[in-house]
Amino acid sequence: MRIALVQQQPTDDRAASVARGLQALDAAADAGARLVVFPELAFTPFYPQRRAGPGVLDLAEPIPGPTTERFCEAAARRGVVVVLNLYERDGDRAFDTSPVIDADGTLLGRTRMVHITDYDGFHEKGYYSPGDTGAPVYDTAAGRLGVAICYDRHYPEYLRALALGGADLVVVPQAGTVGEWPEGLYEAELRVASFQNGFFMALANRVGREDRLHFAGASFVTDPDGCVVARAPEGREAILYADLDLGRCATSHARRLFLRDRRPALYGPWLSR
Repeated sequence: MRIALVQQQPTDDRAASVARGLQALDAAADAGARLVVFPELAFTPFYPQRRAGPGVLDLAEPIPGPTTERFCEAAARRGVVVVLNLYERDGDRAFDTSPVIDADGTLLGRTRMVHITDYDGFHEKGYYSPGDTGAPVYDTAAGRLGVAICYDRHYPEYLRALALGGADLVVVPQAGTVGEWPEGLYEAELRVASFQNGFFMALANRVGREDRLHFAGASFVTDPDGCVVARAPEGREAILYADLDLGRCATSHARRLFLRDRRPALYGPWLSR
């Protein structure tokens, strides 16, 4: 199965950014992709780079809503699964949310980012409520998918929950900047997680300079053996393609050994502290 990670820089013009995203979806479908994944806040500026002010909820949009409707139509027209990431408004709360759309255009559900951080350039607690959707795994035309939105990928408990839910592929919409962490650390983190949980991981990163931040690009894909199997360029727009055999998950070390030999009754109480 071919997947596509869309590494595009959005602008202040949401309509134009959505239009470019739809063009990228068509290009990916033309190239044979069955799944198309977009980065964090794919069609808007990265709002949390500055502290939240009055009216911040007005920046968010409903799901379902205008953006998801357009991508549902495109998914059905091209027969591809789509994972987006949007700033979602739900009443008087807002979330960092990834809608998951099946290849027939059905909105299967939404994953909301569970863990919310706050530090210089990433003032997310003023924008997002903690996610309340858990760690869902979606049965799609492109296989069993889980979503770990940006900061959630740092939590092995969350990734293990996706593995126990049967995910063969975990997609990671991210907003990672140039030099944010020591070289190679993000990659090592996902390689280890893939190996320990027996699934593929596909990280779709933002790219380009914005108000205060410089997003790195360099999206990549890891396999159940913990190897990087595809990598996008740093610092420029691209669509990264990777051909995955999801059947490899069943024969991975994690599925044959690690998950089998867990002892949750022993260490479960520690995880709840």
